[in-house]
Amino acid sequence: MFRRRRREQPEQAAADAAAPAEPTRESGPWDSDEPHPDHDRIDLGGLRLPHNPDFDVRLASVGDQHIGVVVIHGDSTLQLQGLAAPRSLGLWDEVKTKITQQLPALEEREGPFGAELRGEITADGQTRQARYVGIDGPRWFLLAVVHGPAAADEAAAEPFLDFLRDVVVVRGTEPMAREEPIVLRRPNEQAAQSDDRPGLNPFRRGPEISEIR
Repeated sequence: MFRRRRREQPEQAAADAAAPAEPTRESGPWDSDEPHPDHDRIDLGGLRLPHNPDFDVRLASVGDQHIGVVVIHGDSTLQLQGLAAPRSLGLWDEVKTKITQQLPALEEREGPFGAELRGEITADGQTRQARYVGIDGPRWFLLAVVHGPAAADEAAAEPFLDFLRDVVVVRGTEPMAREEPIVLRRPNEQAAQSDDRPGLNPFRRGPEISEIR
């Protein structure tokens, strides 16, 4: 006996179409075009960062361009920079070679994101621990550098690794040169450019982002 299939209600079909797709991976960093967890993030244009009051987020700038982020937690820091990459080839192997040529004391180890570089580096007469993590994405490369105790202590590093797992990279569709920095914007600059979006409250206080030059 065959039964006629019940027709889906238009309201339910529209709700299903509007619902975000479930992520196909357990964690990021995420590409903005792939399904990823939908929750509050700090929108810096090229990067969307987890909104966590325990972290102090600062933009790193060269001239008038914001090209990176410094995240401070305790006595350690996490530096993030997104770069444009070729469509069919990742950059981490090449970047890793350049880093080891400049910093031969670093050793390659396996980490949660694949091959990493760890060890002591000396800068401005000071020696400190450093940990370099590279993630290749679709047409982008994300470099994460941990300095301080978290570079050598796994327990201290875990908050930074969790932070990194929830970063969203927004590469955009415009042509970019190989290894060109993905430019960032302050949240208030984002709001000024899109203040006609429905539901935007221009008087709502957002995250406070300072700068490092």
